[in-house]
Amino acid sequence: MKILTQPWPWYVAGPLIGLTVPALLLIGNKAFGISSSLRHLCAACLPTKLPFFQYDWKKESWNLFFVLGIAIGGFIGGVIFGNPEPVQVAESLKADLSNYGITDYSQLVPADLFNWPALVTPRGFILMIVGGFLVGFGTRYAGGCTSGHSIMGLSNLQWPSLVATICFMAGGLIMANLILPYILGL
Repeated sequence: MKILTQPWPWYVAGPLIGLTVPALLLIGNKAFGISSSLRHLCAACLPTKLPFFQYDWKKESWNLFFVLGIAIGGFIGGVIFGNPEPVQVAESLKADLSNYGITDYSQLVPADLFNWPALVTPRGFILMIVGGFLVGFGTRYAGGCTSGHSIMGLSNLQWPSLVATICFMAGGLIMANLILPYILGL
């Protein structure tokens, strides 16, 4: 049971995630991606005349079950097999974050940043509301999310997925090193 309560090394978890792509292709000629499931859900629950939602979403309903399985797996992994130890954070990162008043690492994400009372602060609003909007907009603009492009698209040697993945990585580096320190200082 101990193997289920500890983080798996990258050289085990990475190939397992990577093997999802050929498994989906071999089992049912399906493409891996998560962001498209929101489109399928909207098409199923909110029938409108918008052309973006006018397609046979039932052909892609397997994707909704896939996402449901991810949610159930996350619940089982986090609640049943959750590691009771606090999240391990490098001492150098703790020192840097303490300058911004972030000291609580008892949850998966810092409670000092991600909680309901923090939402009414400028920092919390930017991180949760503006950040969530930008992630959603970027996913739609790029035609998919990081899992779809970086895992599925690159394995299929798709040029747009390579460009999207490079942009995801560049955006992450810019955000983490240039923009996030400014937002955390608010």
